[in-house]
Amino acid sequence: MSDSPLIDSLAAAVEARPDDLTLRLHLAELLVGAGRGAEAIGHAAQVLAREPGNATAQQLMTSALSGPAHTPAPAAPTPPPAAPTPPPARDQGVDWAALEEDLGDIVPPRFSHEPEPVRGHDDRTFDVEKSTITLADVGGMQEVKKRLDISFLGPLKNPKLRSLFGKSLRGGLLLYGPPGCGKTFLARAVAGEMGAAFISLSITDVLNMWVGSSERNLHDLFQSARGHAPCVLFLDEIDALGHKRSQLNSSSMRTVVNQLLTELDGVDGNNDGVFVLAATNAPWDIDSALRRPGRLDRTLLVLPPDKPARAAILQYHLRDRPVAGVDLDRVADATENCSGADLAHVCETAAEFAMRDSIATGEIRMINQQDMLAAVREVRPSTDGWFATARNVAMFANESGEYDDLAAYLKKRKKR
Repeated sequence: MSDSPLIDSLAAAVEARPDDLTLRLHLAELLVGAGRGAEAIGHAAQVLAREPGNATAQQLMTSALSGPAHTPAPAAPTPPPAAPTPPPARDQGVDWAALEEDLGDIVPPRFSHEPEPVRGHDDRTFDVEKSTITLADVGGMQEVKKRLDISFLGPLKNPKLRSLFGKSLRGGLLLYGPPGCGKTFLARAVAGEMGAAFISLSITDVLNMWVGSSERNLHDLFQSARGHAPCVLFLDEIDALGHKRSQLNSSSMRTVVNQLLTELDGVDGNNDGVFVLAATNAPWDIDSALRRPGRLDRTLLVLPPDKPARAAILQYHLRDRPVAGVDLDRVADATENCSGADLAHVCETAAEFAMRDSIATGEIRMINQQDMLAAVREVRPSTDGWFATARNVAMFANESGEYDDLAAYLKKRKKR
């Protein structure tokens, strides 16, 4: 209790109604008049926290902070002024920094300052993964696995033989083929087989609107891979980053291609232990310099999954769904030339058929063979368009023989 019943009553009312700012301001005004500036400061601060532009609260705060509690006593009495002096202007003669330090437990700081960002510097971090899948998890594709073993895995697992035959681990492997056929999955499986770190790069991780930033991003990526060696660095959609420079109208994109060539050569760092895998749907659009020896010098055609692979993919996508009487071999026979993505869509469509019937009849039924075959008839292979383009390349742009494996496949499947 104080010697002012009015102040005590207002304090009790404010405690009961803490959001009544008008009542709180009235109490603060009475406290300032009673010389109880420290208490007034707390109430004015509460109002300013809710309404930073409240002029009455600002004036009361200034008056309370400039009161006797914060003004040094004069050395000798001075005559009173002839006329009342107006209250000092806001911030005039008040050391706000010192007061914030002294009253920090009562009044919140006036301004909050964020750390100033450092211009021109960006500590980029890349997702470095440890792949848990191996080539054993890749269904079928025996020829692809054989080529991968010869190119990467065999020399890595047999260092003495590698040294005897002078086999270098430098260079990279280019995976190409129709979209949705598992090129990214294969790259992860290679990393898991090697027990190596895995970093996946897409065009959005590199390209930047600022001059020089894309090249720096690319350099940072390779530096991260070198720092985590042994590491599989997977460059997805390499045709977007390494497009033929003769077809580029942008000088900035040409410098990005040049930077990629420099990083593959390891000019600014040692690439030992960095295994570069790249993937593309359009190898014919890649700059020829990227495919010279020591860079992406080995090429592997990743075709639509063969029958064992199709059966494994179908089984994978049906594993958590209610299934009864599905003949995977028969469905696999009916899905030739389908990509892995197409097969996932077949399973999704079959599930929709069974769910639709369950809703219509009110009785839940399993996904059956009829659902799967109906879905196969509805989902057309997405690889047909790619093979139409690839056929022209294999027929009219294969002077160097780099697409002989594609030409052989097309001939075998009678797609010419």
